[in-house]
Amino acid sequence: MANLDASETTIPVPSFSDFPEDVQLCILSFLTPSEISSFACTSKRFLSVCRNDSKLWFSMCDRRWGSKTQIKKWGSGMISFKHLYKTLHEYENLIGFWRLSSSQSQARSPNAIPNQPPALVFFEWGPSFITGSRVSPSNTASYNVVKAPFLWMGISPKGDLVNFLEPNSQLKLDSNTIAVVQNDLISSLGNELVSVDVNHMGEFHIVIEERVSFGNLNVMNEETHSGSPPDRITSELYQYFANRTSPGGERAWRRQRRRERERQGNRKWDAEHFVKIVNYSPTTLRPLQGLWKGICEDAKLDFYLVAYDEIGGIACRRIGDACKPFSSYAPVFWTSNTRFFESPFSSEEEYIYDTREHLLPPGHLLCSEMERILYINSSYDLVIPGLATVNPHQVEGRIWQYGDGTFGFGFLRDNHIIDLKHIAVDGCLLDATESL
Repeated sequence: MANLDASETTIPVPSFSDFPEDVQLCILSFLTPSEISSFACTSKRFLSVCRNDSKLWFSMCDRRWGSKTQIKKWGSGMISFKHLYKTLHEYENLIGFWRLSSSQSQARSPNAIPNQPPALVFFEWGPSFITGSRVSPSNTASYNVVKAPFLWMGISPKGDLVNFLEPNSQLKLDSNTIAVVQNDLISSLGNELVSVDVNHMGEFHIVIEERVSFGNLNVMNEETHSGSPPDRITSELYQYFANRTSPGGERAWRRQRRRERERQGNRKWDAEHFVKIVNYSPTTLRPLQGLWKGICEDAKLDFYLVAYDEIGGIACRRIGDACKPFSSYAPVFWTSNTRFFESPFSSEEEYIYDTREHLLPPGHLLCSEMERILYINSSYDLVIPGLATVNPHQVEGRIWQYGDGTFGFGFLRDNHIIDLKHIAVDGCLLDATESL
């Protein structure tokens, strides 16, 4: 057989330009906007591809969020996908659980807690908007949780951000109604709805505050001190001295300030601060981490947040206590020991577990066997002022992890185990019911 030249056997490697357009768009959809900008500088042809909104930027939006929301319905389909990509990228950080940190009404009267709203808020994708719902334990002596939507965030056909809420979480809004409000916000807002701004005070802190309108200009509630205080003061000084240069300007300025104070007095919404719960699901290395729900000693459902701290300990707190004075410093339990003990267990440990009652809803049976044990060496009793001595029997306890990944905890001073279940899996609320 005759020998072939190496040049004749070499298979040419196709370049990116040789790929079909749909393949090019699929590859480019994995890039970030800054990477797209750099790629557009390589040639005039690729510059044209990168500027194609209906193809490239739609592919980028669809690949990243197409399985979570209906890309073509945002802004009634009248906004550019490049603008939509930027907006959804900012919205994406909202998805998940947030904890109520404080509100204006709470700041003004710290001891007035009876009407405090649920401390847990859950943001999720809608067809063409994002919904914020308050999540609270049900009153049915079960693991059911009540989800009450109160905030909707979307984009108008003009590309403006449209955020509105229903303070009492009692108004039922479908996708068509929300689309109407987004199309004509000013005329469609009724007495039940409030136009708000959702301001990011960092990656994990947001403030929801009512939007105050002055003619055709929307500004934010000045009580929340949004934006830069020096800029706000400079603007007020400029307006004040500018008005003084015209006849009657000072009186007009005073009338404007009086109208502003009247509008502030007619607010429908007190600003609320929320802090994001970043790690609300367990991992292989942190199996107890996350948000959990369990029946308490008073036979009521409550939410628990378990976090691994920077010094290697594990702390558990009730979510509902986060807004109450001093309670954020009182964990349900804390342990510096993260080493689990595997089976077989000693007869003493078997006795401690077998002689305790599991706190479960009526008719609910424990579905999994205990697999390993973690020792608790502290409880909230240690931070009570005036406690001179601590009986180890009063603060020592156990965490029993089950085969399905859930766990229960209890103290030697008690004769029961509080079993905790998942509140969400893969970003979806479990056992959720809509509020009536």
